[in-house]
Amino acid sequence: MGEDQIPMTVEGKKKIEEELKRLLTTERPAVVKAIEVARGHGDLSENADYSAAKERQAFIEGRIQEINAKLARCRVIDSSKIKSDNIVFGATVILEDHNSGKEITYKIVGVDEANVKEGKISITSPIARALIGKKEGDDVTVHAPRGQIQYTINTVEYL
Repeated sequence: MGEDQIPMTVEGKKKIEEELKRLLTTERPAVVKAIEVARGHGDLSENADYSAAKERQAFIEGRIQEINAKLARCRVIDSSKIKSDNIVFGATVILEDHNSGKEITYKIVGVDEANVKEGKISITSPIARALIGKKEGDDVTVHAPRGQIQYTINTVEYL
């Protein structure tokens, strides 16, 4: 993968494409209309509605550019087609914490897709970096901000 490419799951690409569509078809037209309405209220220098709408427009346009840039640089990886015993991008991994004995499930995803509450961790996170290249049965030590955490890799799947 090239240095400037952004790894992304199929689901991650779909999610940002949906956001882009919403911004282009709903958000952008709504803010243009809000600007037109606010212009009708007179003096623009003291028009809070106009200022707020222009700020919102700038945010929307910036986000559209950001998404387009990511889509242009993304490399979509379909984890369901990966056949590997080793952990790579897209793997769903079940770990057992040595201290608590509890199991935790993570899917290794792109930076923009990460959401710990959904069990999705960034490929650049300390846990993912410790897991990459390992396989079922391996023990790993994660050097996290709160100290070292030891896990056993119970399951590696590509869903």
